[in-house]
Amino acid sequence: MPVWLLYGVFSVIFILASTALFFFTLTRGALLVRGAMGSLGNDTAHVYPIYSNMRLIKLIDFQPIIAAILLFQYDRLVSAITSGLRHTDLAGQRVLITSCAFGNVIPRVVTAAIESGAHRVLIADIIKNELTHAQSKLASLPGKLELLEENATAMKQADGSVAANVIFFLLHELPHHLKGEALREAGRVLAPGGKLYLAEFHRPDVWVLRTLSWTYFKVFEPLGLALWDTHDPLMQLETMGGFTCERRTVFFGNFQIIVATKNLAD
Repeated sequence: MPVWLLYGVFSVIFILASTALFFFTLTRGALLVRGAMGSLGNDTAHVYPIYSNMRLIKLIDFQPIIAAILLFQYDRLVSAITSGLRHTDLAGQRVLITSCAFGNVIPRVVTAAIESGAHRVLIADIIKNELTHAQSKLASLPGKLELLEENATAMKQADGSVAANVIFFLLHELPHHLKGEALREAGRVLAPGGKLYLAEFHRPDVWVLRTLSWTYFKVFEPLGLALWDTHDPLMQLETMGGFTCERRTVFFGNFQIIVATKNLAD
């Protein structure tokens, strides 16, 4: 093997290994350290440093990186949500985004909601730095926004106070006992006839993708594997009752978009 090719192979291996170590340190590794130190008792203990430290947020929140993490399906997933909002009459209504997310999903969702007539768009997150970072992406949008430092599992919003609620890749990072709480709160604040738009990981149909996804979750985000079975969000919503649900899977079943419509009162 030529020396230059050998160096190239080692360089690629080094870059991949360094990237994996970087993300492990700032995801599961951080939780392991917190657990060893006995500091998992507060509401934000499950939040990875990449979502709470402003320097890390700015370093990682780069659209090509985020698109790559979601296997370049990011635009497709966001478009499915914004299309649903644009086909909904939101005139005079309020729309909620539960938890901030990296990439351009927030400005796109806000834009779609306002274009559909929403009177107010609420953006809620438990981490203040996430809200500050999200606000920096919304400078060019009309002043119909309200940023709220709130916990997705214990919202302060009134029952039935929003016409639509968007949750974009939050559940896989929540401890299992909080996944159902977040869904219950998401449904509680929805008005009858309102829609919950939920994008998340899903159990892939193809065994190669399933093996790779299982490995990824086991190493980096073990809380996400429960979405494949015991904490399937569609199953949880149907068990809760009061919703008419539709699920669409994307990229050989690797991702899912659930639209749950809250049933009208009898």
